[in-house]
Amino acid sequence: MKNVNKTQQIAVFKALADPVRLEIIQYLKQNDHEVSCGEVGKAIDISKTSGSYHFKLLQAAGLINARKEAREKYVSLNQTTFDKYVTNFYKNI
Repeated sequence: MKNVNKTQQIAVFKALADPVRLEIIQYLKQNDHEVSCGEVGKAIDISKTSGSYHFKLLQAAGLINARKEAREKYVSLNQTTFDKYVTNFYKNI
């Protein structure tokens, strides 16, 4: 179990180490509700291909929730992951 937590924690911090992904997180935090990936991409000026890559990494790290509806993908922050791995980082090392 402990190795799973370390692996997840590493994935979280790797995902947060990129400036584009931090912009995505900041945009989602400002909105405080589910938004389409296209809306996020337009707001931070990234291509669909780039956005797809970054959303995939954020979702794999558990930092965002994503759901697909027809051809559109909607995302929101996963506060639980932030609380577990970022807020309590010092306690978890």
